[in-house]
Amino acid sequence: MKNIFIVIPTLDPDEEIMTKFLDDLKKDFDHILIVNDGSKDIHNNYFDGLKKEGFVVLKHYKNYGKGRGLKTAFNYILNEYSDIQGIVTCDSDGQHSVKDIKKVAKEVIKNQNKLIIGVRNFDKQNVPQRSKFGNKLTRSVFKSFVGLDITDTQTGLRGMSKKIAIEYLDVLGERYEYETNMLIACQEKSIPIKEVEIETIYINSNEGSHFNPIRDSIRIYKLFTKYIGLSLSTYFVDIILFMWFLGVLRLNSSILAATILSRVLSSIYSYFIYSKSKFKNIKGIELAKYNLLIIIQMFMSGCFVTFFYSLLDINVLIIKIVVDLSIWVINMFLEKEFVFDGVNYE
Repeated sequence: MKNIFIVIPTLDPDEEIMTKFLDDLKKDFDHILIVNDGSKDIHNNYFDGLKKEGFVVLKHYKNYGKGRGLKTAFNYILNEYSDIQGIVTCDSDGQHSVKDIKKVAKEVIKNQNKLIIGVRNFDKQNVPQRSKFGNKLTRSVFKSFVGLDITDTQTGLRGMSKKIAIEYLDVLGERYEYETNMLIACQEKSIPIKEVEIETIYINSNEGSHFNPIRDSIRIYKLFTKYIGLSLSTYFVDIILFMWFLGVLRLNSSILAATILSRVLSSIYSYFIYSKSKFKNIKGIELAKYNLLIIIQMFMSGCFVTFFYSLLDINVLIIKIVVDLSIWVINMFLEKEFVFDGVNYE
């Protein structure tokens, strides 16, 4: 394929695996770019050989991370190749077959306004436990806080047009968190996501991966603190308004009335602070289900707080905090399974 550029960031590659992969890849693609992300000097001769074979090889003097490597490649291609229709990124450790790369490339040509991602089946037996657990956890977090239902959040096989690649140049992140930020940016930049099913390949239980389960997971999950903070801020706004209505408007005889008034206002607040992310592309039935969930939670809160306040000799604020925190935790699950189920931006 002459109009697609393949991008492969790599660090201290397994030269035998990568050589076989590149030999198969160049049979179908004319443009292949490799980013040497600060590999050890013992690999210099190998990368020099790749240059002589006609591959484009860009080098980072030190290891800056996969995110920086991808942005380095995007910038180079956008500057040097005006006739390219799209870019496909893949890993150098043998996880992606040429057949699947071609599948993603064809979708890029047909869908110039979308990010194409190759998704794996994590229920298969050959998937390492750390990969299975990490993807399922991140998928749940994405669904709950960002509102995107993505089958494979950690896939490195992605395809995009040059127009989409430009949008990713200013996305933050230097290492593995950059790929997560790319998905979040789809929500914020209104870039649709199209999933393409691919093979689930792991060589030697993915021992060649440079992903550090602790360090890189911390980087990735730090990205969601904004969404957690926004969600908690809605909770605190609701609590403050509830106490204000109880005190100033003297609605002590009707906790339910105070709950309704505070929840309506805090829901409006929530909608506006999430308007550029979580709810930006949620319409129709999903928005209706979200509003129904708010109404159910509102009456649950009012009824439970009223019940426990009449039963226990405890300050109403303490009861309200405990009840609503419990409902908030349940809400995370319900939003994921009920409201945003199946929402993946197509």
